Amino acid sequence: MNEHVIPGTPLSEADFSSERVLTVDGAARAEYEWDLGVVMERYLAELRDGHLVGRSCSSCGRVLFPPRAFCEECFHPTSTWVRLGDTGTIQTFAICHISWDAKRIADPLVPAVIAIDRASPGMGLLHLIGNAAPESVSVGQRVAAVWRPESERLGSIKDIAYFEPREG
Repeated sequence: MNEHVIPGTPLSEADFSSERVLTVDGAARAEYEWDLGVVMERYLAELRDGHLVGRSCSSCGRVLFPPRAFCEECFHPTSTWVRLGDTGTIQTFAICHISWDAKRIADPLVPAVIAIDRASPGMGLLHLIGNAAPESVSVGQRVAAVWRPESERLGSIKDIAYFEPREG
């Protein structure tokens, strides 16, 4: 038996002509709505206003970032909003010579996991490092958010253009 064959039931022309399989000509309307919930709604609104916020757990005291309604360690509800700084420390990073769609790029991107100040250990944010030569980026390096102009913010993580190295 060929080990590269995936088991299943193949479709035939008869399946399509007998309408056993539904086909749709043109664009299908697949509309939906997504409810953010109170935690994500506030988080995105704070991003639009140029702030990072987390939620503290009423049981174990962890500060979760990005904020969550429940602590994934002790399963208690979070209770209090905590304003965090927009600075942090690089935990890990990569130097990428290809874009997200696997095309070679001339100027490499540097995505990094950043531990945001005042959030509990293990709370990281994946974002780009900018305004730095890729070879100058290092684990443990301090960084600060560079926010898009207020008029361009939409309430998205992209309201932060990138993080850049910071002295000290």
